[in-house]
Amino acid sequence: MKVQALIPARGGSKSIPRKNIVPVGGKPLIAWTIEAALSSKLLDRVCVSTDDEEIAAVARQYGAEVPFMRPAELASDEAGSLGVALHALDWMAAHDGEPDYLLLLQPTSPLRTTADIDGAIRLAEEHAASAVLGVCEASPHPWLARQISPEGVLGDFFPLKDKPRRRQDYPPAYMINGAVYLNLVTSLRAARTFQPPDARAYIMPAERSLDIDTPLELRLVDLLLSHV
Repeated sequence: MKVQALIPARGGSKSIPRKNIVPVGGKPLIAWTIEAALSSKLLDRVCVSTDDEEIAAVARQYGAEVPFMRPAELASDEAGSLGVALHALDWMAAHDGEPDYLLLLQPTSPLRTTADIDGAIRLAEEHAASAVLGVCEASPHPWLARQISPEGVLGDFFPLKDKPRRRQDYPPAYMINGAVYLNLVTSLRAARTFQPPDARAYIMPAERSLDIDTPLELRLVDLLLSHV
């Protein structure tokens, strides 16, 4: 089973300027994901997709391949990860041949470990899965969600009649954490989604599921990684 990792890292970022190479725990943010991927014995290749020469240089410095530069139309705020993945697969098909699975690893999940990468790959192999997605327990639980009416009145988000009375009786709930998107290439091309209906869940703890999107989250992760 041939599995290749793709790390998407565009140059533009509004919430945190130059986010993908901002120092975190003494290294550029993207370095944590590159190093975790390169330590896996189950990955055949680790590539970075970027439109930015500085990010490409940093990626190469830490051992990743940057075999192509991403076109500008796939580096805008509106561009989605699917287009980035398909562009990379098209390049691979034209030059080296497509892998069986593509593993998308976002740099904004630097606490994801090599063990998580290998665990997701083994799960896909065991079940011949079309996809394996990283998830963690939802916190707070969805049953605790509320909504506010146009008049400003607070109400339940879910119908009250369906809600368990005790929090201990809430069923387990999970959310996609963004750390692992492992997809069978034939499925990804056909379904054009990272989340097909039969996707398997790779459960990760909350402490490895943090996704950096705000300056506060960046400071929190920097604190955690500074003590690794």
